[in-house]
Amino acid sequence: MNSSEKLIEKFYTAFQNLDAEQMVACYHKEATFEDPAFGKLNYDEVCAMWNMLLERSKGHLKIEFSATDANENYGSTIWIATYLFSKTNRQVRNVIKAKFEFKEGLIYCHKDCFDLWKWSKMALGWKGYLLGWTSFMKRKIQSEAKKSLAIYRSKN
Repeated sequence: MNSSEKLIEKFYTAFQNLDAEQMVACYHKEATFEDPAFGKLNYDEVCAMWNMLLERSKGHLKIEFSATDANENYGSTIWIATYLFSKTNRQVRNVIKAKFEFKEGLIYCHKDCFDLWKWSKMALGWKGYLLGWTSFMKRKIQSEAKKSLAIYRSKN
């Protein structure tokens, strides 16, 4: 296992252990993160996001990861998050493909890819089923996620 694969393993093991501090330690200070729910985040935002998500999970979070592949510059893994979505208390099982770019031995760019419509059906129920595939719903989900993150950041 090379150093980049070990870094990915360290990150997701910390995630499994609900250890945001160790997760954040895997990121470069200039890192960016992007996913369909939050859009693009800078280093400070991604650090706050992981803390917020772990705090809100209230122990109802299971993380699995596999198929990790990485070299010195790039990497990827498949991970699955199973949790209760806090706004609706609905069960979600989200399968995610993570892509990484590394700089100075740390995560520099992290992009999570998943089917937002599939996620919205699980998290939001009938509203997600009917509207989850639309750009309107994608913008609404991202707006709500960023608003929630901004509120969290202002309190912490």
